[in-house]
Amino acid sequence: MPPFSFRLSLAILTVMSLVEIARFTDVYEADLAAAFLASHDIEVSVTERFQTTVDPLMQRALGIRLMGHSEDREKALDLLHRAAGGEFVEASDDEPIPYDKARWAGWGIALLGFMAAGYPATSLPRRLRPIQIAGMAILGLAFALIVGMWLFSL
Repeated sequence: MPPFSFRLSLAILTVMSLVEIARFTDVYEADLAAAFLASHDIEVSVTERFQTTVDPLMQRALGIRLMGHSEDREKALDLLHRAAGGEFVEASDDEPIPYDKARWAGWGIALLGFMAAGYPATSLPRRLRPIQIAGMAILGLAFALIVGMWLFSL
């Protein structure tokens, strides 16, 4: 078995042979790109994952780098540029939600959140204010309505 310092120097040489393939401002985008490249037999690693997931504001400051072997760099860049151009997009049978329905659903969620805001779950034994009671009642009715609609649609 080689001595520890020899193994450490080999690990450093291995890491130093990696080059930056791409830089992203979002961990999820970097992970998708890494999975896409892995599906095309290009081994990459996503760096700065720990720092940016602990403190999400660091994502834009540090950037998330895809590191890979220097001999795969050109092929990886070509694949990423082709993917950004939409070459690998497949047709989907799913229809998007109409804008009006999504807009009204968003307003409803915002209203229910506003009505239930201030629920004193962390500051008991304070008394509930009337707006909180009304908010909880509306949430209960909305939940009952959703469950009822779901049961009758079966």
